[in-house]
Amino acid sequence: MILSAALALSACASSVEPNGGYATYDDLARATAVCNAKGGHLALVKDGNARKIQDYSCEKTKADAQ
Repeated sequence: MILSAALALSACASSVEPNGGYATYDDLARATAVCNAKGGHLALVKDGNARKIQDYSCEKTKADAQ
């Protein structure tokens, strides 16, 4: 029981975003570069908060989607 609680807490701690999850200019630039290298483009998810890095996703370009 204690072990499972410790594992749950460690999972929460490891999911904490740097800068509190806020999308800084540098974070967005890095994410854009990584996404572009994969052949996609960085986009804000529907109803996403532009200030939160987790609300962005790497989407395939329309040419790749066809």
